[in-house]
Amino acid sequence: MRKVLLATFLGSAAALAVGSASANDEVLKMSQNPKDWVIPAGDYASTRYSKLNQINAQNVGKLQVAWTFSTGVLRGHEGGPLIIGNTMYVHTPFPNKVYALDLSNENKIIWKYEPKQDPNVIPVMCCDTVNRGLAYGDGKIILHQADTTLVALDAKTGQVAWSVKNGDPTKGETGTSAALVVKDKVLVGISGGEFGVQAHMTAYDLKTGKLAWRGYSEGPDDQILVDAEKTTALGKPVGKDSSLKTWQGDQWKIGGGATWGWISYDPELNLIYYGSGNPSTWNPKQRPGDNKWSMTIWARNPDTGMAKWVYQMTPHDEWDYDGVNEMILSDQQINGQPRKLLTHFDRNGLGYTMDRATGELLVAEKFDPKVNWTSGVDMDKNSPTYGRPKVLDAASTEKGGEDHNTKGICPAALGTKDEQPAAYSPDTQLFYVPTNHVCMDYEPFKVSYTAGQPYVGATLSMYPPQGETHMGNFIAWDGKTGKIVWSNKEQFSVWSGALATAGGVVFYGTLEGYLKAVDAKSGKELYKFKTPSGIIGNVTTYENGGKQYVAVLSGVGGWAGIGLAAGLTDPTAGLGAVGGYAALSNYTALGGTLTVFSLPAAN
Repeated sequence: MRKVLLATFLGSAAALAVGSASANDEVLKMSQNPKDWVIPAGDYASTRYSKLNQINAQNVGKLQVAWTFSTGVLRGHEGGPLIIGNTMYVHTPFPNKVYALDLSNENKIIWKYEPKQDPNVIPVMCCDTVNRGLAYGDGKIILHQADTTLVALDAKTGQVAWSVKNGDPTKGETGTSAALVVKDKVLVGISGGEFGVQAHMTAYDLKTGKLAWRGYSEGPDDQILVDAEKTTALGKPVGKDSSLKTWQGDQWKIGGGATWGWISYDPELNLIYYGSGNPSTWNPKQRPGDNKWSMTIWARNPDTGMAKWVYQMTPHDEWDYDGVNEMILSDQQINGQPRKLLTHFDRNGLGYTMDRATGELLVAEKFDPKVNWTSGVDMDKNSPTYGRPKVLDAASTEKGGEDHNTKGICPAALGTKDEQPAAYSPDTQLFYVPTNHVCMDYEPFKVSYTAGQPYVGATLSMYPPQGETHMGNFIAWDGKTGKIVWSNKEQFSVWSGALATAGGVVFYGTLEGYLKAVDAKSGKELYKFKTPSGIIGNVTTYENGGKQYVAVLSGVGGWAGIGLAAGLTDPTAGLGAVGGYAALSNYTALGGTLTVFSLPAAN
């Protein structure tokens, strides 16, 4: 099997004959064409890097708006479009419309899909009605709707090929994440950590929608798909009942560990990588133990779902530091040795570099100096606490206890980085990371579980670090050393996904609505343009008709913009974000627009 997968990775004719791998060959081959953008993160490695270089550090300052498209929907526009040949596929927040646009004919609408969904799903969506994008495979566009319906649309006509329910909104399960097509399967997670769901990663058959496997984040071994002897954590077998032993009673059944972030895939190793989120409830007193395997990096076999290795970053999470952020795969040298690396920027403020084949922990360092809940991770392999963060008592909401307001914790619950994906350039071997520079007060309280009702159990306030006024940084990070190379301050959190290009330019958006271009080596700002609304979407690039374009969705919202998006005014509403980002309304307003940029035509 390994030989077949390796052959698939190399694109051999023999592998093309393997039926189960045919869809993977198609997407893998298509993703290697820089003119298109066929995977949510650009490639399976989630690098968000493009080989296109027509737009470069010398001419990016001349960018102009080429065309725009209104989505007809307000609320937060996360994710970005897919581009396949002459067609662009654009998605929206709830009600999750999908548009197919003809790039060769004045961007005319070829078809539109508008699902009919019960609006009662809206109050069950924790942090805005966002959707993080579409996937493609086997001639189908895959959409994960808010009501958890996973639907496959014919890419040419928009007709529904199949649909399946991935969860139950009456229990608090919702769909916000982008799926990923791997070989003959569609992989998709679930949202609902704030409603006490038992979260999972699920694989469906690409052709039929039939359930292939489901791996939960916590529970018995047969539910979480681990092998007590073969699945490892930091090189050692996880052992029998590795999750159950870390929960009190049946708390794992409402334990959270949501999987609404991004999925990566290594075709050679035949492993998918993703993160599980916070345990439920936010009140740590109500769930003693490490609460495995919430807050965990997972490496699974996409064919069977079986976990090869796991690593829990924040055992017994006391701060809602979701672990769902993207896993960026790169091949670099560490200490003179070539390594297959996985780099992850966690909500907890630590940037991790791991060996993606074995799960060995290589680097764990703060990517914002203000992080103060931990003094760092124990990196001594002989230590009984190897791989665990050292929690500082002053920031422990567990030690403070229920109804005690622990103040000045950095980062806030939305993390030093939330879902907004970073980019990696093989040219500079640097990661480009949109970050939050935000701290919080956190007061846990006792809460009872009722299916479909919020199961949070904490009141939060958010604000910039003491003595500072800016709430975001855009940084360049060396994953080999765990060091910040350069850092640009932003007034608000940078809630947009980054894009790195072979032109030596890195793009990102701001909550006020600016698309910015900076020099990949120095961070120097080279260009900015104010779009109609705040940007929480991910910057994308493609080539059409011999010309390179840069595209981004604007439409303020998401957790940081929930006050604007949902009209909330109580400072502690929006799980604490409304007060922290109150000034955002002075700079932008609701919208829903795709803005596409290009260089002016040569004279």
